[in-house]
Amino acid sequence: MYIVTGGAGMIGSALVWKLNELGISDILVVDHLASSEKWKNLVNRRFAEYLPREIFLEKITDNTLGYSIDGIFHMGACSSTTERNVDYLFSNNTEYSKTLIRYALDRGIRIINASSAATYGNGEQGFHDRPEDVANYKPLNAYGYSKHLVDLWAAREKVQSSFVSLKFFNVYGPNEYHKGDMQSVVVKALHQALETGKVRLFSSDRPEYPNGGQMRDFIYVKDCVDAMWWLMEHPSVNGLFNLGTGTARTWNDLACALFAGIGREESIEYIPLPEHLRGKYQYFTEAPMDRLKQTGCPMPRHTLEAGVADYVTNYLTQDDPYL
Repeated sequence: MYIVTGGAGMIGSALVWKLNELGISDILVVDHLASSEKWKNLVNRRFAEYLPREIFLEKITDNTLGYSIDGIFHMGACSSTTERNVDYLFSNNTEYSKTLIRYALDRGIRIINASSAATYGNGEQGFHDRPEDVANYKPLNAYGYSKHLVDLWAAREKVQSSFVSLKFFNVYGPNEYHKGDMQSVVVKALHQALETGKVRLFSSDRPEYPNGGQMRDFIYVKDCVDAMWWLMEHPSVNGLFNLGTGTARTWNDLACALFAGIGREESIEYIPLPEHLRGKYQYFTEAPMDRLKQTGCPMPRHTLEAGVADYVTNYLTQDDPYL
C-alpha cells in the first residue's frame, strides 16, 4: 500500500496518476476535501481507499491504520501564500509533517516529503539546498515559514539524512483547477487569451527587469512525479533537494509558449504589481539541481515550451482536462 497525502491536490493526484500508469492501484489517498472541487481530481484515478486527514491522523497516532505500507508521499499542506491563519498553517503544515515523518521513520517506512521553494524568501541568500544553508533563509510569507520550520526541525533532530524532502519550485500542470487564485499563470493566461486575445502580466518596478521579464523556474508536474517515483525506488538517496528544472525563464517566455500552444499571435498587456505583493514578490527563482542530479535521479524532460504545449493541447482544451 502506498499512501499519498494531499492526494486530491495537484501534485498528489498527479502522483496517483503516475502510480496508476505503473499498474499500481493499492493506494490510500488522504486529503481534506471540505467544500472544495478537489474531488474531481480523483474521478479518473484508481485507488483502494480515501481517508479524510483528521481520521488518518487519528489512526497513525493510535497506531490503528492497519495497512502494510510500502511508502508514503507526503504532499498534504495548505499551499496558499496568502493564508493569514498562521496557527492553522503551523498545525496543518508543520506539525502534521513532523508527526507523519516520525511515524514513518519509527517504522522504517520510506517517505518523500514536500518542502517548498517558498522557504528561500526573496532569494538574496540564493537557492542552495545544501544542508548547512538551511538556517540562513527567511521566508516572505507564513506558508513558506511553516515549511521552513519542518526543514529546521529535521536538521536539528538530525533526521533529514533518513528521508527525502523536496523544495518544489513553480509547478504547473493538470489538476490545479481547484486552486482559484493560486492556479498557475498558464491556466489564467489561457482564459485571458481565449476571451480577450491578450495575456496580462505584471509590469516591473525594478530597472534590472523589463516588464514581464521577472523569472521563475517553471517545472511541469509530470516531471515532478517522475522524480518522486525514482526517489521512492532508491531508498539509499536521502536529504533535502531542490526540484525544478535548473533554468529560470521569464513570464514573457511562458506567455509566448502559451500563444504557440493555441496557435495565436502573441499579445501581452502589462499591469501594475498589486500593492499587497510589493516587497513580497520574487523577481527571480532558479533551482540549483546539482545535488539531486548527482544522485542519478532523472532530470526534468519537458522544456517550458514542451510542458505548456502538452498541458494546453492534451488537457486545458479538452472536454476532460484531468489526469
